[in-house]
Amino acid sequence: MTLPTFAPGDDPGPDFVGLLTRLGVGSFESTVVFDPAQITHGTTVLAIRYSDGVLMAGDRRATSGHLISHRSIEKVFPADSSSGVAIAGAAGPAMEMVRLFQLQLEHYEKVEGTTLTLDGKANQLSQMLRNHLPAAMQGLAVVPLFAGFDSRTKQGRLFQFDVTGGRYEERDYAAIGSGGLHAATVVKLRHRPGIGADEAIDVAIEAIFQAADEDIATGGPDTVRGIYPVVALITADGFERLADDDVAARTGTLLESLRGAS
Repeated sequence: MTLPTFAPGDDPGPDFVGLLTRLGVGSFESTVVFDPAQITHGTTVLAIRYSDGVLMAGDRRATSGHLISHRSIEKVFPADSSSGVAIAGAAGPAMEMVRLFQLQLEHYEKVEGTTLTLDGKANQLSQMLRNHLPAAMQGLAVVPLFAGFDSRTKQGRLFQFDVTGGRYEERDYAAIGSGGLHAATVVKLRHRPGIGADEAIDVAIEAIFQAADEDIATGGPDTVRGIYPVVALITADGFERLADDDVAARTGTLLESLRGAS
């Protein structure tokens, strides 16, 4: 196998997606006719900025129309060591986009010898969404959240997107997906300036629980199967996913408090 070569003016440089496009393997476009009800979709994810960084969380359910297609899907991923991405929308294209995004950041770092800034990473994800727009117009929409720890400002930052590639930085929190409105309401009522990690985790778990209580596509905690939301913290120390046992214990505390209040 020989490596591709490019003329100086045509070299994609550190742009991994640009390299794939030049080789003819980087398009997200789809011309397949399909039944939208048969496409697997991820549902509710959120991000909360707190005192030491930013938290990302997501439920575990994926649906196809009115059916549950997966009960333990992953929707929150590390983008690199200091940032993460959470997905909602068509699950297949979303996961492909996440993998390409991870490769893009790694490729850039190897070629340039340094990492992209957090704004640069958000811009790169925005461009991927813009390239995916033709498929989104056919019903394969992908809408991610991106968050990370900015080493320049020493704080967590989070970004929301739309299907056209629009990028919008949010100050304190964001929630997307079919249960996003309900989750965002919980976070809005409980978020406060300087919120700590422990409280932010509890807020995220409650937000997903309440979203699942109102939205059939959002999965709540499944104590029978031991399936709980994915919760990850991104700080100056990097991306860290909370252990399922920790999330289960916090969920149990939430359920006990709700029983006591009823």
